[in-house]
Amino acid sequence: MFEDRVDAANKLCRKLIKFSDNKNTFVVGLTRGGVVTAKIISQNLRLKLKAIIVKKIGLPWSKELAIGAIISNEDVFWNDELCKEFDIDKNKKKELIKEKEKELKDLNNILRLKPEDYSGKTIILVDDGVATGMTVLTALKYLRKKGAFKIILAIPVIALDTLNNISKYFDNVVYLEVKKDFFSVSQFYKNFEQISDQKVAKILKS
Repeated sequence: MFEDRVDAANKLCRKLIKFSDNKNTFVVGLTRGGVVTAKIISQNLRLKLKAIIVKKIGLPWSKELAIGAIISNEDVFWNDELCKEFDIDKNKKKELIKEKEKELKDLNNILRLKPEDYSGKTIILVDDGVATGMTVLTALKYLRKKGAFKIILAIPVIALDTLNNISKYFDNVVYLEVKKDFFSVSQFYKNFEQISDQKVAKILKS
């Protein structure tokens, strides 16, 4: 159990200390909570902070159940098993992507992220926790396409099944806790405040 994202990030830093002061290494946080965690890590290790806007795609009738994630129209990850189970066909996927593209555009208007050159870089990809793994896999796909040399996933807590399923895709996975009974990331934090877009923008500007 972590006090908050800052507490988790400080503890995670101890496992990432070997990357300190490396000019070829970026800390990349996933919006929104991942940026809070990534900021602390980047400060402690004296590394550049970057961010990726990623949105979960939920079922039309049950938004909490994620069936995919999106960064852009070309960077979408689907859980094929869930899509098949709930009969999410190509046309429905297009509708869901279109809906999320507007959210991505609105958020980018607030954060004003510039295209980054990740070619040849070592990336420490950070979120405040991983349940299904869809957002981090989408970010992985995006970073690989951008030419990242090595991608290390760094998270405070991850679901056991997810760790077993996704670890092979990353060069390394660094975590503090792995849990079998995993319902939501928030259950592992005493204080899991909702992070506003404005707070993320402020963090990235500081």
